[in-house]
Amino acid sequence: MSYREIYEAWKQDPEGFWMKAAEAIDWDSKPSKALTEKGDGLYEWFADGMVNTCWNAVDRHVEAGRGDQIAIIHDSPITHTKHEITYTELRDRVASLAGALRAKGIEKGDRVIIYMPMVPEALEAMLACARIGAIHSVVFGGFAANELAVRIDDCAPKAIIAASCGLEPGRVVHYKPLLDGAIELANHKPDFCVIFQREQEVAHLEEGRDVDWHAFQYGVDPAECLPVEGNHPAYILYTSGTTGAPKGVVRHTGGHLVALNWTMKNIYNVDPGEVFWAASDVGWVVGHSYICYAPLIHGNTTIVFEGKPIGTPDAGTFWRVISEHKVRSFFTAPTAIRAVKREDPKGELTKNYDLSGLKALYLAGERADPDTIEWAQNILNVPVIDHWWQTETGYAIAANPLGVEALPVKIGSPSVAMPGYDVQILGEDGHPMPAGELGAIAVKLPLPPGTLPTLWNAEERYKTSYLNTFPGYYETGDAGMIDEDGYLYIMARTDDVINVAGHRLSTGAMEEVLAAHPDVAECAVIGVTDQLKGQMPLGFLCLNAGTERPHQDIAAETVKLVREKIGPVAAFKLAVVVDRLPKTRSGKILRGTMVKIADSEDFKMPATIDDPAILDEIKTALQTIGYAQ
Repeated sequence: MSYREIYEAWKQDPEGFWMKAAEAIDWDSKPSKALTEKGDGLYEWFADGMVNTCWNAVDRHVEAGRGDQIAIIHDSPITHTKHEITYTELRDRVASLAGALRAKGIEKGDRVIIYMPMVPEALEAMLACARIGAIHSVVFGGFAANELAVRIDDCAPKAIIAASCGLEPGRVVHYKPLLDGAIELANHKPDFCVIFQREQEVAHLEEGRDVDWHAFQYGVDPAECLPVEGNHPAYILYTSGTTGAPKGVVRHTGGHLVALNWTMKNIYNVDPGEVFWAASDVGWVVGHSYICYAPLIHGNTTIVFEGKPIGTPDAGTFWRVISEHKVRSFFTAPTAIRAVKREDPKGELTKNYDLSGLKALYLAGERADPDTIEWAQNILNVPVIDHWWQTETGYAIAANPLGVEALPVKIGSPSVAMPGYDVQILGEDGHPMPAGELGAIAVKLPLPPGTLPTLWNAEERYKTSYLNTFPGYYETGDAGMIDEDGYLYIMARTDDVINVAGHRLSTGAMEEVLAAHPDVAECAVIGVTDQLKGQMPLGFLCLNAGTERPHQDIAAETVKLVREKIGPVAAFKLAVVVDRLPKTRSGKILRGTMVKIADSEDFKMPATIDDPAILDEIKTALQTIGYAQ
């Protein structure tokens, strides 16, 4: 069947389409129906089926006689080690860890925070939670203590599983002091912490609270898989909110299994047994869906890569991994490819490796600029597929479904809506826009299986964040258009979440940090275009009257503050002091206009601006740091 036929078949009978897809999953008891409508724009999929994620990702492949197949390849150029784990070994390791967690009192529905680097044990911890019905929340390893504390207080974990350290090129990231600091800051305290001691840094264990990963598994019975309801939460993943606390995206078990399994062949075009590699991190949604769950559910071999696109040791490391492990489909962020391109502009390093097994490169996480796509097409000689999705959806909203048919690529577009997604472009009045016209990108409800049904302990916030703007639709928060062929184009965020190297970060959260500096009276953070990372945050500081200190000292202190409070991932390095900020008469800061000035683009004078002269002051200040040319 063609893409068009499959999409139409879904549209004609959405529930039948997903019930058929659900047949590829092992259910302990099959769901009686696909969709449950709960009213008020809330929906659940496969709610009454009984199923276990770990069984589907691990045990069933062993039972089917594929236990000797490699499940996980750990490739760590930072530690110069490579390690393979078969499906049988993975089952035994996960069952043992799950048994130890259960023996310490972890039960179905309990939350467990996982704070780990890119090691197979991170996936084992996720799967061990799934095995016994616990709800994991993976926090990006090395996230600042107060960010971790906020998440501890929001999901109230009974346990935290962490590593002693993470490794970056040339330095050790000390996880344990960050964890200890977070627990101290948090109001909620976990019953216990499991610490995976890495040889690069052995951490101090708190007597009575911390247990050693290996030691606490000693003599414990392995756990069997516990079937849970289709609408039992598999995990919580926090994503940047525009204001205040992060949003806990909830993933339900049944829909998660069905949807992710469907994508592996239809979108990524891999068959069971083939090697699939997503070069991301377990702390982000790509790591959840495409390092851990989807490849294992589908019976693929997945790669856990502890390294960087460049510098571990060079810009050829991606190509080495692809050739050495015979990767068929490779998924990474445009920013990673940009980094490689900057170091090796002619792609000379690809010539050292046999890349004949690679069939496609997939890009997501931020807009893939045409330059990067064309460069990758030229040096790899395979389809380069930009696709678009969100933490909230868990998998592609729009893609080029190579496993169904290779549609013509339009550079700058993530192609077309996938089955399950009725994507529409709406004007401010909520009416659909004509082809080629810019508007808010929305998805007609219900969203498909595997997408977020709600936010953790925050149903009202779920409605205000996603459902209330356009009744009957999910608001993506992105703006764009659809052309006459049905291809989607993503143009911008509609709010102030910026995208730094594929990581969504809230400028509002950075502003809160800057505003806390004793000399800062008011501030604004915008995302300016950056060749390498897509966007970089840039801060504007208005100082308190009578502040005599050198401006560069204050700017340097704010950079340090953001690093401490949000973490190095924010990549906040630019701050400039200005007298005042451009605002509307109602007091809204005109961030969008500031972005255009910084990026040296033409802009229209906003009708509601209070004092146009301020824009010239902003331009002059930006020129001192090399922007607004």
